[in-house]
Amino acid sequence: AKLDAVSAKAASALDRASQAAQSALEAANERDQAEKAKTQFQQQATQAQQQAQAAQQQAEQAQQKAAEYRKEREAELDRLQQALGQIATTRRTAMGLVMTLGSKSIRFAFDKSTLRPEDKEVLSRIAGILSTLKGYQIYVYGYTDDIGTKEYNLKLSDRRAKAVYDYLVQNGLNPNIMSTKGFGEADPLVPGSSPQVRAINRRVEIGIVDSTIRPLSSQNQ
Repeated sequence: AKLDAVSAKAASALDRASQAAQSALEAANERDQAEKAKTQFQQQATQAQQQAQAAQQQAEQAQQKAAEYRKEREAELDRLQQALGQIATTRRTAMGLVMTLGSKSIRFAFDKSTLRPEDKEVLSRIAGILSTLKGYQIYVYGYTDDIGTKEYNLKLSDRRAKAVYDYLVQNGLNPNIMSTKGFGEADPLVPGSSPQVRAINRRVEIGIVDSTIRPLSSQNQ
């Protein structure tokens, strides 16, 4: 009986030792899994940090390139304004340049949209300068004086803009980067109704805009 009791105690102790060993093994496995998870989390955190740094560097490089692009465009517009300004009044706008072909450069007769030989000479010089541009859109706007109905003047201003457009295209400008619009008697350069004032307001304007920027509108002029 004592031997049986001792054997039972030994078996019980052995069973408890086995359970303790199993628990220790499970705890060790849990620690290993926790270490692996910790290592994986640290790797993911490091990778995320590296990706964030790379994204920041890319953003900074993009900003730098954009600043360089704007600087180059500004310098190009300055040169262009200086060159065109020797032909006719040229002003900067938020969108680019606007060249005013008024009575001192192109003179439209009353109720006419025909270009004179002198006008064609001026436009040939302009075409020579604009033909070197890349990445720009060109908008040709026509205007009239205040004589006549608004409907008629809109059509007349369209014809004047189209006459300039056609001549520029004939002299090498790409028609795909050009468009025309007539504004009639709107936006006069000089208010008044004298013959001199009306001659000034019979004009064409050329808008030169970076093609990545929306077109000029009449309000931008």
